[in-house]
Amino acid sequence: MAVRIAPAHVSDLQQVLADHARYWGERDLRGLHLLALVQEFGETCLVARSDDGILGYLIGFVTPGRTGYVHLIATRDDARGSGLGRELYAAFTEAARRQGAVRLKAITSLGNKGSVAFHRSLGFDVRVAQDYNGPGEDRVVFSREIG
Repeated sequence: MAVRIAPAHVSDLQQVLADHARYWGERDLRGLHLLALVQEFGETCLVARSDDGILGYLIGFVTPGRTGYVHLIATRDDARGSGLGRELYAAFTEAARRQGAVRLKAITSLGNKGSVAFHRSLGFDVRVAQDYNGPGEDRVVFSREIG
């Protein structure tokens, strides 16, 4: 099955939200899926499509400080373990580099062991940041220079 990675459209995000559980299971992260991010940062918000629909997506943008920030990345339940997450990150890295990014960054909650293992496998540095999202809201912060 051929996979095509392309910039996302609002309708793609709406489709992902309609099928949210296939990407996130029991975790309800719909509130993090901001349509404005796709509207404003379309070149760095990506979807991976096959003839079977959207297999994965990445929502990201480049900050004024030249950091390619990944807000969300997910693969559909039947596409996990296929390397699609790595492909999405590679496509995002290239899109961010074209916009001047020199580093990548992402965050997750402390208990998300899968995300920590995935980002470590991609060569990210991993640290815990106290109160990152407010008092008592610690986060795991991933960072990596773009080579």
